[in-house]
Amino acid sequence: MLIVLSPAKRLDFSEPQTTVPATQPRFTDDLASLARTAKRQTRADLRRLMSISDDLAQLNRERFQAFDPAATDVGIQAAFAFAGDVYQGLEARTLDDKALAFAQDHLRILSGLYGLLRPLDRIQPYRLEMGTRLKTRRGSSLYDFWGDRISKQLNADADAQSDPTLVNLASQEYFGAVDAKALKLPVVTPQFRENRDGESRIISFFAKKARGTMARFAIDERIEKAGDLKAFDRDGYVFDKTASTDSDWIFTRS
Repeated sequence: MLIVLSPAKRLDFSEPQTTVPATQPRFTDDLASLARTAKRQTRADLRRLMSISDDLAQLNRERFQAFDPAATDVGIQAAFAFAGDVYQGLEARTLDDKALAFAQDHLRILSGLYGLLRPLDRIQPYRLEMGTRLKTRRGSSLYDFWGDRISKQLNADADAQSDPTLVNLASQEYFGAVDAKALKLPVVTPQFRENRDGESRIISFFAKKARGTMARFAIDERIEKAGDLKAFDRDGYVFDKTASTDSDWIFTRS
């Protein structure tokens, strides 16, 4: 089983309390090419491309100017660096060494800049959403840039798994970078709903945190088979067999 998550806009580059060594991202040539393109963008370009404020555009221009794709000792491990809602649920900084080793084998993070990250891959500060329409020599968007590369890497990573199922805990924006034609794995997508006033609905903040919490549940329980995730019961969620299908698993709470 492999689990995929989205990254986060909010970052925390304070050093984690861990002795586990960092690994290096695997799409090195693609990263270098994309970093060169990003480095050429002006503040106005970044503001327009990502619909962000002048201050954020300036911050991210400075990040890209300082970015060194060849550096192997700059930055921290991805699972510790991301600090958004999903990662509040994951709480990677509280994982011990054995849990981090399990996560390294079973967890992947989709990234607009890095393509596909393992939790312990070292990253530098950046912001580049997968949906950004950044023109490169491969096309007019990051979906064009990554093409089938992410899917092929997921296929390869799943070869070592006893259950090759891909558990999609990423957003639509990020999972859209996984080329369905190239992907050779069965996919299940958990959804997290809130029951309020007789109505079941998805509330973004809660759903994002629940994705991270489910990933943490899989790590804590050392879950190897996707079907065992149906036992997920943290924060009051329970599996709704009636509302679920083979590929869409619904978890609800009141």
